[in-house]
Amino acid sequence: MLPFKRIVCPVDFSPASQHAVSEAVAIAKVFQAEILLVHVLPVLPAAPSDPNFVFQVPEYERALRADAERQLARLAAGVADEGIAARTAVGHGDAGSEIVRLAKEDVADLIVIATHGMTGWRHVMFGSVAEKVVRLAGRPVLTIPALRD
Repeated sequence: MLPFKRIVCPVDFSPASQHAVSEAVAIAKVFQAEILLVHVLPVLPAAPSDPNFVFQVPEYERALRADAERQLARLAAGVADEGIAARTAVGHGDAGSEIVRLAKEDVADLIVIATHGMTGWRHVMFGSVAEKVVRLAGRPVLTIPALRD
């Protein structure tokens, strides 16, 4: 477990996840670890069978992936500027399960993940990716609470 050599840090590009990246970088500096920045694309519903419907799911998914890859590359460049090796991965599907899968595949020593601080009905309706990762990870998970104004 210690020293951490591989850290997975999921990001959704929110301020909370960017704060988690900063914390992952601080840990990586101490242990001279590398960071895998992960973004998970959601599963999109199938397009209606109406031939007049112009929305093309495959094109939209390609656009989402390209945007995620651009944002991850920008984050990875910032991490590299801090002297930390950074790689990126784009997953697809259920965010919690995909993060855990990628961490296992990468043989990560630690997952650093932001919490968004949802409570009440929002938590019941949307669940918590961080909570699922903690439950399923099988490795240490550091949760970084959302910054409060």
